[in-house]
Amino acid sequence: MKRTIVGVAVVAGVVQLTAMPAQAASDPVRALQAELAPGRAVNLQATAKITYPGDRVVTSAVDGTFGFGSRGPVASDLGQTVQYSEKLLREMKKSSPKETEGLQAGPVRLISSGSVSYVSGAVVDQALLTADASHVRYSGVKQPPSNLLVEVLDPATLKALVAARTSWKDGILKGAIKPAKLAAVSAPFASRYGTRFKTGKISYVLYFGEKGLVRRVAVKATLPVSKTTVQVESDTRFTDWGREVTVGMPLRGDTIDRGEVKDDVPAGVPGIWN
Repeated sequence: MKRTIVGVAVVAGVVQLTAMPAQAASDPVRALQAELAPGRAVNLQATAKITYPGDRVVTSAVDGTFGFGSRGPVASDLGQTVQYSEKLLREMKKSSPKETEGLQAGPVRLISSGSVSYVSGAVVDQALLTADASHVRYSGVKQPPSNLLVEVLDPATLKALVAARTSWKDGILKGAIKPAKLAAVSAPFASRYGTRFKTGKISYVLYFGEKGLVRRVAVKATLPVSKTTVQVESDTRFTDWGREVTVGMPLRGDTIDRGEVKDDVPAGVPGIWN
């Protein structure tokens, strides 16, 4: 359309700007990037549910803190509880009796930085008591995500989710994305679930606060696993954006390497993360 009258064009532009929804004037990715700095953190509470074929269900509740670097999360201090459905619990007790009993007995605490995680809780208590240590040290592991499916603390992941939206109104963004497409742009998703997806679907709802920061993300997905599919649901709420804190790691002398107590602790970091 040709704009022949400059005054009319300017007025129309002003009217359009003032009528724009608040979220359209903010950029969630820029808002996130402004929070990413050493010494800053965010608190979270998350729930997750995985449903396997045959009504086998595992659920978890997580709460804790993620510490940031300039590009995203670099450390975390999280507590997690896990519960199994009766059918899955019977099967787990047969295959991994000690780990299952430990996870059922109480929360797991996981302090992570880079590719190292320190575990404490009932699932490793006996090994820690014997070794007179406070944490079991696991090396070469992935840092747990803030949300089991989509890591909205990663700028590239958040950008892809915003781009794949189907609606965005009153601070609530809804969208859907194929696992293969998300894996192509989200390093956290690809490292956890792989990159080869021919089927599957991820639906999500993002809730933004006044500053354009994510305050909640709720996700449901169907993911192909081997020759079947699993249903995954995950819901995370973020609070205290910008809090100034550094997640501290246990002292090296207070920990014991997993390899030294491998017969008494799980082979991998225990919990729904694995």
